[in-house]
Amino acid sequence: MNTNEASPATVSPEALEPLMDVTELATYLGIPVSTVYDWRVHGKGPVAYRFGKHLKFTISDVRSWMAQQREPSGPPDRR
Repeated sequence: MNTNEASPATVSPEALEPLMDVTELATYLGIPVSTVYDWRVHGKGPVAYRFGKHLKFTISDVRSWMAQQREPSGPPDRR
């Protein structure tokens, strides 16, 4: 192991990225929880980690997914 890398046992909780569960994600996006599950079924939502029966989403993955959903501004180019 590289001496510059921390072993998993020495990583402080503050160094870990916060996780959202399905309810928190739905609340954040202002959508029903069922929509998050529908997205999962159809492969459309943000990627998630599964811990047993629990789904967790990193904030960075949610932000990245949100950026991909952004529509271009202005009317479509009709050239």
